[in-house]
Amino acid sequence: MRENRTLLSIVTPCYNEQDNVDELYKRIKAAVAGLTKYDFELIFIDNHSEDGTVSSLKALAAADPMVKIIVNTRNFGHIRSPYYGILQSSGAATIYLASDLQDPPELIPEFIEHWEAGYKLVMATKPVSKGTAWVHALRKAYYRFLDDISDISLVADSTGFGLYDREVLDNIRKVDDPYPFLRGLICELGYEIKTIQFTQPRRLRGISKNNFYTLYDIAMLGIVSHSKMPIRIAAFMGFALGAISVIVAMVFLFLKLMFWDMFSVGMAPLVIGLFFLFGIQLLFIGILGEYIGSIHTYLQRRPIVVEKERINFD
Repeated sequence: MRENRTLLSIVTPCYNEQDNVDELYKRIKAAVAGLTKYDFELIFIDNHSEDGTVSSLKALAAADPMVKIIVNTRNFGHIRSPYYGILQSSGAATIYLASDLQDPPELIPEFIEHWEAGYKLVMATKPVSKGTAWVHALRKAYYRFLDDISDISLVADSTGFGLYDREVLDNIRKVDDPYPFLRGLICELGYEIKTIQFTQPRRLRGISKNNFYTLYDIAMLGIVSHSKMPIRIAAFMGFALGAISVIVAMVFLFLKLMFWDMFSVGMAPLVIGLFFLFGIQLLFIGILGEYIGSIHTYLQRRPIVVEKERINFD
C-alpha cells in the first residue's frame, strides 16, 4: 500500500454464492478502477457456505491481496455475520453490499463522491424492485409502519447497502449490540443521511436466502429495537377489553333480570368471548416474548461470530 492514500473498505457477506462471487469481484474492481487516490480492501465474510463459495474466494485472495476473507465456524445467521464483517473493516469509510448482485457495485463511486462532500452516511434506497412484487410491496408497507411507530425517522426502502464513515462505525461499536437492527441503529445516531435511489435488479443466479423466518426476524427486530408502541397497545387493549367485558356483563345481567323467561344467554357468547380473549392474550404474550428475547440475547454476551479462518489480513 502506498503512503498518503486513504484506505476504504468494501464488505460483502456470502452464503452459498459460488455463482456470484467471481462476477461481483470483477464488477467491484471495475467500479473502483478510476478511484486512484484510494486503496481498497475487499472483505468477504462467508457464513459457513455449503457449496464452493470458499474455494472461489480463496482463489481470488491468492491472486489479489486486496481480497480478504473471513470464514465462520458455522452459520451465525443473516444479522450477525454481515454486522461482524462490517465491524472488521479498517478503512476511513466502509461500503457494504450484498453478494447476490442485487446491490450494484457501480454505485460505489457515487457513494464516495457524496462522502467526499461531507456526508458520513450515504445509503442506497430501492423504491422500485424487479424482484418478487409481493415481497417488495410487503417490505415497503412494513417500513412505512415501522417509521410511523418508531421514535426516529427511518430511511425508507433501505437494505443497508451504502457507505458508513469510520466515525459512524466507531459509535456503533460503542453501542456493542450483539444483534442490532443496523438500518435503525444508524438513524438513532442522528447523522445526516444522503440517499441514492436505484432500481433493484432481479437475482439472476443462486437462490435467495430470505424466507418467512428471516423476513419475520428482521421485522420483529426492527419493531422491538425502536418502538415501545406494541407493548403500550397491549396495555391499552387490556384496559379497554376489561371495561368492555364489565359493560357487556352488566347488560346481560340487566336483560336477564328484566326478561328472565324470554332471554336465554346460551353458550355461544361465552365460547366466542373466551376464544377471543385467549387469542388476544396469546398475541400480546408473543409480543412481550419478543422484547424479553431481545433482552436475553443482549445479556448473554455471546460472541457475534466465531472465526474458522481469515485470509490476507495483516
